Amino acid sequence: MKKVKLVAHKEEFCEEIFRLSSMPAIKDALGLPDGTLDDTIHFSRLVREEEKAGTRIARVILNEHNQLVGLTDLMFIDHAKRSCHIGTWIGQEYWGQGFNEASKVEILKIAFEDLGLSRVFAGARTVNIRSQKAQEKLPFISLHVEGEFPEEHQALENKEKQPCVLHVFRKEDFQAYLASIDIQEE
Repeated sequence: MKKVKLVAHKEEFCEEIFRLSSMPAIKDALGLPDGTLDDTIHFSRLVREEEKAGTRIARVILNEHNQLVGLTDLMFIDHAKRSCHIGTWIGQEYWGQGFNEASKVEILKIAFEDLGLSRVFAGARTVNIRSQKAQEKLPFISLHVEGEFPEEHQALENKEKQPCVLHVFRKEDFQAYLASIDIQEE
């Protein structure tokens, strides 16, 4: 598996975040308006404040050369429900290189091991076929759980203001996956 390092947001990453997220394939998939570097700096400050408040874990994804390849976040952390939502984007020039799965493994370790959550929801707009396909490739995800979690699904569609699919990472499935790759690596 590809090796990545997740690090906290810092102002020094903003230029590269802005560059990668300004590319049309990323900007359109995320539904971002045309923005400025100042907007990205403001976003970075906001996610750091949300992290201090305990409602978000926001990480920059670095490759083996310490190059920023994307972002991954745990959002809407609800300790009472032991759940949250995940969001990840990978810069277009890094697509197809294994960074999505590698970053998901690392951020889910934080969710399940550090935060003690039992479920992490992953949604995608129905028009965002690329995101859906990327999620479907993950061997430790439960697909199309809209009927099992209708309130989460409705909240996601209300947030996105359009139809969405809902998937979930379950702690037990993720732990089984980690155990299987540990056995393979021995």
